[in-house]
Amino acid sequence: MKQSAPLDSLNVHISNPTKALYPSGYTKAQIIDYYIQVAPFILSHLKDRPVTMKRYPDGVRGEFFYEKNAPTFTPAWVQTFTVVRKGGGQIRYILLNDARTLAWAANLANLEIHPFLHRVPELQRPTSIVFDLDPGEGADVLTCAQMAHWLKVVLDQLGLHSYAKVSGSKGMQVYVPLNTPVTYQEKEPFAKTMAQFL
Repeated sequence: MKQSAPLDSLNVHISNPTKALYPSGYTKAQIIDYYIQVAPFILSHLKDRPVTMKRYPDGVRGEFFYEKNAPTFTPAWVQTFTVVRKGGGQIRYILLNDARTLAWAANLANLEIHPFLHRVPELQRPTSIVFDLDPGEGADVLTCAQMAHWLKVVLDQLGLHSYAKVSGSKGMQVYVPLNTPVTYQEKEPFAKTMAQFL
């Protein structure tokens, strides 16, 4: 297992390190330290995936905002990838490819990481199909778990590997890795058919 780099060796400025971002009292410095410790495990999953940051400047009980475009103050050493939008304009996404960038993003109170399903530069090639199961009217998290089980049964019968994970919010997700070149356009009819069938 690759060892995590200590914070002081990453040369990242930390603002307000003692600021509590969770009701339990976890501080920004503790959260950054956590991200550095888990970096050897999560960076391979994030590598070359554009991310949308969900920032909580006043902690999880305060206001939050989503940030797609790399902020104007993004250091030059942070890797980014520019995506041209269909309607014009462009978005410069951050790539969380190393522990230093992970620590920098955590310092911005980026408490949720929302990676794309594709890796750059292949913007039309997802690496998995994701079924997002969220509670709603008449359905709770246990209903989501039952649906995930039914989904796995069908996927197993089709010979497709899958695994469930919590979504980070209130529901769960079922991932189906794609190990062959498939476009979003090709995968969407399959996902829709599965959803309608279930």
